[in-house]
This record gives sequence, C-alpha cells and structure tokens, in this order.
Amino acid sequence: MSIERRPDDRRPDHPRDHARDPRDRPRRLEVDEESVRKSLAGLVLTIVELLRQLMERQALRRVDQGGVSDEQIEKLGLTLMALEKNMEELREHFGLTEDDLNLDLGPLGPLLPRD
Repeated sequence: MSIERRPDDRRPDHPRDHARDPRDRPRRLEVDEESVRKSLAGLVLTIVELLRQLMERQALRRVDQGGVSDEQIEKLGLTLMALEKNMEELREHFGLTEDDLNLDLGPLGPLLPRD
C-alpha cells in the first residue's frame, strides 16, 4: 500500500520544503568594495596601534628603570614620534579617526586606553 502526499499537506519542517520557499534561503550580504576596504584597514590599523602603544609603554618602562643611555632615549623618542605620525597619516588616508580604531570590548571596556 502506498500513500501519496499532495503538495499542500507537506510537513513544514522538512528540509526540501524550506529550499523551495525563497524566504527561507540564506540572504546574501550586500557590501560595497569601499566599506570592505575601510573595515579591513581599520582592523589592521587597530592592531598596529595596539602594538605601537605597547612598544611605547615598554620603552617608558625601560627608561624609568635606568638601563637606557641618553642616545638610546633620543632614538626611542624619535622612533615613537615617527610611528605616531605615520599612524595619523594612515588614518587620514583611510578616513578613520582614533575612535574608529578603539574597539569596544563590552564589559571589558575599550581596547585601546587613551592617555
């Protein structure tokens, strides 16, 4: 004995039934190239800024501990200033602000502390 099913009494939870309904298909995310480029640049610059700030703090610790010569202090200062200037230029190039790079980590607060 065989039971035939009519299309109108299909089970709604059957996987093949969902594939036939266009409303149940996965939606595609519409993005433009510029927003993807800016988002990727923001992510990369956030990581670079985090590393720059960590290097600056480490350099200050070394200076405070007294194990750095005056010449090394001068080089560190110039290097850190150049890095900060380069970051400003990159942010401007991609149309980003300092706040754009400071990810909100929810209950942990912002990723990048501002002095």
